[in-house]
Amino acid sequence: MIVDSLQSAAKYFSLHPNFKKAFDYVNQNDMSTLEEGTFEIGEGLKVIVIVGEGTTKEESIKGFECHDKNIDIQISIKGPETFAWKPREKCISPNGDYNDERDVRFFYDKPDMFFELQEKQFAILFPEDVHAAMIGEGTLKKIVIKVKI
Repeated sequence: MIVDSLQSAAKYFSLHPNFKKAFDYVNQNDMSTLEEGTFEIGEGLKVIVIVGEGTTKEESIKGFECHDKNIDIQISIKGPETFAWKPREKCISPNGDYNDERDVRFFYDKPDMFFELQEKQFAILFPEDVHAAMIGEGTLKKIVIKVKI
């Protein structure tokens, strides 16, 4: 997992060929005007814009998840937003089978830690990062860029 600010994103471009394209999209568009929904911005790059009410930690960890085929770049547009996190290798209680179509596996495990993203900060969540998001008060807006591995 990586947590940083958008102004520092360039130092991570070498980690995946599509990271530069993903962050270029963010920097070249006004994220505050994006409508809620899902759309492609290039081969292997899907944007999900989420607007919703923040949830409690207890409610959010019901969606404690990780992915096998995608890296998540989660960016706070209107926040702050709190995340739950735990390394996948320490998760021992799967909540059902892996869903190949949705690329998601859920866990019943409790998180090891919580962290907060302020507006214009991002988290890069790799397949080994089990996470839950949308923890906070009031209306939150974020974008998730799914980067195909």
